[in-house]
Parts: sequence; structure tokens; C-alpha cells
Amino acid sequence: MPEPEDLIESAPMSPSLRELARRGVARRLRKGTLLIAEGDAGDALYIVLSGQLRAYSAGGDGREVTYGEYGPGEYVGEMSLDGGPRAADVEAVSPSVVVVVTRRTLEEHLRRDPAFAFELLAKVIRRARQATLTLKQIALNDVYGRLKLLLEEAAPAEGGRALDAAPSHLEMARRLGCSREMVSRVLKDLERGGYVEVGRRRLVLLKPLPAKW
Repeated sequence: MPEPEDLIESAPMSPSLRELARRGVARRLRKGTLLIAEGDAGDALYIVLSGQLRAYSAGGDGREVTYGEYGPGEYVGEMSLDGGPRAADVEAVSPSVVVVVTRRTLEEHLRRDPAFAFELLAKVIRRARQATLTLKQIALNDVYGRLKLLLEEAAPAEGGRALDAAPSHLEMARRLGCSREMVSRVLKDLERGGYVEVGRRRLVLLKPLPAKW
């Protein structure tokens, strides 16, 4: 397994972020490790060197909403640098390596490289905008409408359009903010109607989906 020092040099990131990563402390995570718990206090930034992290919230009924997944070169935890509570849970969806950067280390880095403040601000703005769009989609679309948007991400393929390495029904439910059973029911109806063909980790869109179901 590559050493964290090598991962820092190979991960896709800006020169300033790479320099910040060199000043942090590496941590290896097993799949399923909860890195951040929603509501907890925290003042650290986590830079992903390898693997994949998922930010999400879970409701009392067991349903989950995924806000985003983050791979090498990205970071999480910036929303709590103001001293507020963590806004979401963050877990490792695969074995991962991250660098932990404390607020004090970040402040020292900003004094040395003030321009990084604009890079950090741009990231916060993009994520806030994406969160707003996600909430808007959830509010304005029913389960079918949200699923339709997801299915229409399929790429052209023989026989129609396909989602290769398609997300599982549970993963779709987390992204759409509904139950796995609801996703399965809608997909089964679409399959009966000849709109989709569902296989193991592959979903083929056979013809354009109707505006409403």
C-alpha cells in the first residue's frame, strides 16, 4: 500500500492544498469508519488522499440522504471551521487515507499563503450551491421525478443508454431521500413498461422516460 507521503504527491490537488496536506497528520480508515458525526464539535479539515468518503444525514426512520462523495484531492470538514457543530455524518465508503489538518495548522498556512483563502471560499460556495440545488430537487420532485433525473445520467450504449457500475437500490434511495422499497417499486414498474432493463450493477435505459409516472 502506498505511503501517505507518496499519496500526497500523486493526489490531484492544487499546489497550495498539497503544501497544506504535507503539514497534516495522515490517518488510514477502514471501510465503514465514521470520520465525522453530525452535531459534534470539530475544528479539523480532512483531505482525502485515497479511497472515497460520503457525507450524509440519517433520519429517525432510517432513511438517509447523501450530500456528496469525495475522492482523492478533495476535502471535508470545512463547514465547521467557524466553531459550529458538524453539519453531516461522513463515513469511508472504501478503505481510505486522509490527512487531518487542525484549524491552527490551517491558520498558519493561510498566513503563509493568503491566496488559499479564496480557494477555500470557492469550495464552500460551490458546496452550498449544490446543497441548495439538491434540496430544491427534493422539494419540487416526487420520487419518480428524482429517479428520472438520476436515470437520465446514463451514457449512450448499445441498445439505448446505460448506467454501468450502477448504484444499488439502497445507494439510489440515499441519493434521492426516499426508501429502498420505493426505488425498487418504481424501477420494477419501469421495467414492466419496457423503459428500463435492470441487471446486476447495470441499468439500461431502453427508451425515453415519460414526464410523469
